[in-house]
Amino acid sequence: MDRPDYLNEIRNRIKAEKYGSVFVATDFADITENVKIGVCLSRLEEEKTLLRIMRGVYYKPEYSSLLGEYIAPAPDAVAHAIARNFGWTIVPCGDTALNLLGLSTQVPAAWVYVSDGPYKEYAYGDVVIKFKRTANKDISHLSFKTALTIQALKALGKEHITDSVTERLKRILSEKEQIKMLIEAKATTAWVYKIIKTICS
Repeated sequence: MDRPDYLNEIRNRIKAEKYGSVFVATDFADITENVKIGVCLSRLEEEKTLLRIMRGVYYKPEYSSLLGEYIAPAPDAVAHAIARNFGWTIVPCGDTALNLLGLSTQVPAAWVYVSDGPYKEYAYGDVVIKFKRTANKDISHLSFKTALTIQALKALGKEHITDSVTERLKRILSEKEQIKMLIEAKATTAWVYKIIKTICS
């Protein structure tokens, strides 16, 4: 009987993903056990198929001919990979939520997420990622876009919700996302839900 070739299975899965994708051990848990996955990821790092961001987190490097260097992975992709590894549900909040929805062009000083996991902070290069524990009602049983929109509105504050904000959100949310949001967001803060009804009207 042939011995399973875990390294090639993992390598082929990574090759099928786009450049800049971020990986953690749990992404390959269906292939083999964690210890063997760790050995394979280290081997793939040695052969430059992957670059290590921090302990246990790797990405498929994307090279920029224009810059003459590898492009750093998106902090949001790194945050979601960390969350996958620990089984956390996370949603961007504060300036991070505003940036990802295009409501702010300012790059966050730290990429901050609310989470059903513990308070944690990670850093690599000049990027800081923070996870803050929050009430489950703010993230549980909500689609990503609903939870993200709620966090963005809370970050702006009631007094700073302008027509341009509601119009921007109306444009970027699909009809399907708006219908889902009206149902899912009923338990959120009253003033936030009132704005969501305006966005989804």
